[in-house]
Amino acid sequence: QVHLAESGGGSVQAGGSLRLSCAYTHRQTCLRWFRQPQGKEREAVAALINRGSGIIYYADPVKGRFTVSEDTAKSTLYLQMHNLKPEDTAIYYCVASPRCPVWSGQSDYMTWGQGTQVTVSS
Repeated sequence: QVHLAESGGGSVQAGGSLRLSCAYTHRQTCLRWFRQPQGKEREAVAALINRGSGIIYYADPVKGRFTVSEDTAKSTLYLQMHNLKPEDTAIYYCVASPRCPVWSGQSDYMTWGQGTQVTVSS
C-alpha cells in the first residue's frame, strides 16, 4: 500500500514562492497534485506520468508558474510554485495511482496524502 506525506505548505504574500514535497513509499506511474480551495471543489494542478521519458501536465491557471518534478533517489515528488496569487490559496494534496487515463480526473486506486495548506495573501 502506498503512503504519501506532504510538507512545505505555509503562508506567503502574493508574488512569493513555496515548494511542496510529497514523500512516497512506493513509486506509482501517475503522480499528481490536486488542490481544494475552501468551499470549492477539488481540482487537478499538475501531473507527472512515469511512462517512457515522463509526461507532465499542468492546469491552465498554473502554467508558467508551477513546476512538478520528482527525485526518485529520495522517493519524493515536488511542486515548485512561483509568483503565487491569492487564488492559489488551497489545501494541496499529493495523489498517486497506478494509472490515470485522464490526468486531471478520477482513476482507480488513487491514494491521497493528508494535504498541506497554502495561503497567499494580497
